[in-house]
Amino acid sequence: MPLPFLTADRAFEAADDVALPFDDHERWRRPYRPGPWRVGAAALWLLLASFVLFAAVIIALTGTINEAGVVFGLALAIIAGALRLLRMGVWVSSRGLRQVKFLGTRTVPWEQVAAVRTVQQPVRWLGLPRTVQGQGLMLVRHGRGADDVPMLMTTHNADFLARGAAFDRATDSIEAWAAENARG
Repeated sequence: MPLPFLTADRAFEAADDVALPFDDHERWRRPYRPGPWRVGAAALWLLLASFVLFAAVIIALTGTINEAGVVFGLALAIIAGALRLLRMGVWVSSRGLRQVKFLGTRTVPWEQVAAVRTVQQPVRWLGLPRTVQGQGLMLVRHGRGADDVPMLMTTHNADFLARGAAFDRATDSIEAWAAENARG
């Protein structure tokens, strides 16, 4: 009795990233998967947190509880940072478009969205000051100047570095959400 769901010989379906028709459009969703750079960085932070937690246990057994509490708090801060790193990205729902950054979140209702478009321009490499030629997804809002156009995501950020096809699928999905929900 063959079990195709347990084997690696089945074909990869591109429809895995597509939202199912019965999914709730009121819930916030990221229309793409986090990239390997983002997941790898979060995994390293969680690995560091495990060592810090181990140190907190050793300090609790040999030192004072106050010192162990400080180290345990540091481990919790590292874990919170890793989880926030995984949460970063562009999220959509029927209410609007949300850009989650490490230290802040910006939500734009669809009524304020004039256009979401992909542009070719110099973009930051992994968020660092160095720029390279690439593509970016820009959000154009009603009543805002051309200088106040935020870059939502790029081909060279932690989600899409060396994953051009994934960037194209993600931008197509976000542009489809914008075309479906934006009014005005």
